[in-house]
Amino acid sequence: MRRYTNLLAALVLSLSFLHISDGQTAQARQRQRRPPAGAANANPATSVPAQRPRPNAPAVAATAAAAPVRPRLVLVIVVDQFRYDFLERFGDLFAANGGLRRLMRDGASWTNANYDHMPTETAPGHATIMTGAWPSETGIIGNEWYDRDVGRRVSNAIDESVRLFGGGAEERASSPRRLLVSTVGDELRLATSGRSKVIGISVKDRGAILPAGRHASAAYWFSSQMGRMVSSSYYFPQMPAWVERFNETRPADKYFGMRWERLLPEAEYLRRAGADAATWENTGADKDKDTNTFPHTITGGASAAGREFYEAIETSPFANEMLVDFAREALTNEALGADDDTDVLSVSFSANDYVGHRFGPYSHEAMDVTLRSDRQIGALLDFVEQRVGLRNTLVVFTGDHGVAPVPEHAASLNLPGRRINPAEIVTAIKNGIRARYVRAGETKDTTADYVEMFTPKNGNLYFNTVALKRDGISREEIERVAGEAAMTVPGIARYFTRTQLERGAISPADAVARRVLHGFNARRSGDVVIVNQPFHLVVTYTADHFSPYSYDTHVPVILMGSHLNAGRYTNPAAPSDIAPTISAILRLQPPSSATGRILVEGMKQP
Repeated sequence: MRRYTNLLAALVLSLSFLHISDGQTAQARQRQRRPPAGAANANPATSVPAQRPRPNAPAVAATAAAAPVRPRLVLVIVVDQFRYDFLERFGDLFAANGGLRRLMRDGASWTNANYDHMPTETAPGHATIMTGAWPSETGIIGNEWYDRDVGRRVSNAIDESVRLFGGGAEERASSPRRLLVSTVGDELRLATSGRSKVIGISVKDRGAILPAGRHASAAYWFSSQMGRMVSSSYYFPQMPAWVERFNETRPADKYFGMRWERLLPEAEYLRRAGADAATWENTGADKDKDTNTFPHTITGGASAAGREFYEAIETSPFANEMLVDFAREALTNEALGADDDTDVLSVSFSANDYVGHRFGPYSHEAMDVTLRSDRQIGALLDFVEQRVGLRNTLVVFTGDHGVAPVPEHAASLNLPGRRINPAEIVTAIKNGIRARYVRAGETKDTTADYVEMFTPKNGNLYFNTVALKRDGISREEIERVAGEAAMTVPGIARYFTRTQLERGAISPADAVARRVLHGFNARRSGDVVIVNQPFHLVVTYTADHFSPYSYDTHVPVILMGSHLNAGRYTNPAAPSDIAPTISAILRLQPPSSATGRILVEGMKQP
């Protein structure tokens, strides 16, 4: 049914564009062709981003002319660790002309949008937004996972085959090579023979790289060793000159020693977030460098700007300020949105995630960074209005995941909050396997090498398939044995086996099972997937996310532009619907593995 709904929606949208006059069509055919941008059309590792020959082109006034059939710019704004309820809890405090209030007022907002996969982490979420696909298709099954081929854990974006530009000696380069599918940007550059520019920026490498895609013009992220924006040779043989100029200004250093104060009177924070520095907040390794209370002086415990400070700035709203500055430079120097070949700029605000992990979602800090993000997004939208015109821009706003309440906070409210030691899970599994397969009276533990790896954040257990084959062990049986053993650990809710998931032997009506299935990739995932009970975490730091529960899956999905009808829509939706909807507006082939639907209920009809 979902497939037929998409086909009907696509037909309606196609008919809506038949009013274009012959003169408009001829003008579109005759428009000036743009030079290739960013990555080379044939080999992204050996190209230089071409600069458009009009860096000082006049700004496009928002009221100058009717919007083109296709937006000139797609601006994708992702706030890392942004739960939907932040809009409701703090919405009345957003600035009148800020970003979030503007998006909520002028955009089409889906209030019941949930990620339909597990784990809900940064890399899987960012990969889904612009591919329209689940981790089962994108291959991004976590921030990291175990790779049987190399016998170790791998990160989603780290790529040792390329060089890092601008980073420190201990930092590794990154690329989108582990992403298995195309993005909207990839399809756009294919359709325009590389004229369209697609650029991703973030503090995190994965936040910049994954939404932009494999054929992106560029991706830039922050070096916590050097305090500058970096990239890799995947995109070009050397850093563009404008980025070098930006880095020469030492963009992070101006924030050294700055005090992060509350934006509003303390009474507002006490009313909405409780007491400052609650007992469950924990600064971990930064305990002696900062406090749990406002104000926060951002130095990282150092006497001058350097690595400790650069790491500390990530857990402050000043990292987002720096990102907005860099986005302005990208819009200007790359002339994004300057002609009718649509460009894409993806901006992922990472500081919110760092703040949330450290202080939790019900802290003064999480509230304040949200309020400041509203102002920062507003400043970015104002600049886009000046340079491109918002009527010429399709703006997308979403989060890559939510966040769970701090377990100790949940427990204080009589919710079932608890921390689970991953070693406890592994021990229970090994004991269960030993009890089943070691014969009575045997002194040698023949099962000692059956468990190869357990990655607790995405709940994946990997067996040593060579050892199982050696001893004639049925994989299907040992999957069940291990799963039942894991269930003996307090806080474990369910388990799913590889056999079960490969056969699709689950009910689509079972939301948890469906989300586990959508997060399972046959080549990269483990043999058993373990799911915790709600409000249970396997980490020692303050707060986290990865579950299939609403506090981790429910995020905003807002689209604003001339093709959308402003309003609130209660229809069930998902971030995987964003890419097919953008593709329909651009009249573009959807990304290769898109599973989402077109959000037709929010779109203008002819």
